[in-house]
Amino acid sequence: MAKPQGTKVVADNRRARHDYTLLERVEAGIQLMGTEVKSLRTNGASLAQAHAEERGGELWLVGAHIAPYEKSGSAAGHEPERDRKLLLHRREIDRLAGRARERGLTLVPTRLYFKDGRAKLEVALARGKEQRDKRRDIAKRDADRQIERALKSRQR
Repeated sequence: MAKPQGTKVVADNRRARHDYTLLERVEAGIQLMGTEVKSLRTNGASLAQAHAEERGGELWLVGAHIAPYEKSGSAAGHEPERDRKLLLHRREIDRLAGRARERGLTLVPTRLYFKDGRAKLEVALARGKEQRDKRRDIAKRDADRQIERALKSRQR
């Protein structure tokens, strides 16, 4: 039997793009229990309050919510808000954690998805936006939309 190909996005952290300037993105594996994988396949996840942090030379996903799998028994289930270990090469962990510590950056999860049947997490090295930066981005987006509308109406 062949493995499923391609990617299937389970959770997207759109709020991260609004609140942070994303500088660098890295794909990481994520260590999950069986019921967590089954729950993800039925789209039961949220990255809204999540972040990544270094503990003891490892990166951990903190604050992500993976809904309990309904069909599992009460004893066999998982804790929805538990911390989950991220799987990266040692050099990547050291580089990301070092940059986050030195420059006041943070590690923010942006997408949780399946790639070739394996759960992956996209983690971004990010700098927090100030309120004026958020307003500037919204104004630029609105101006671009108006320009596009004007161009479309002229073409007709």
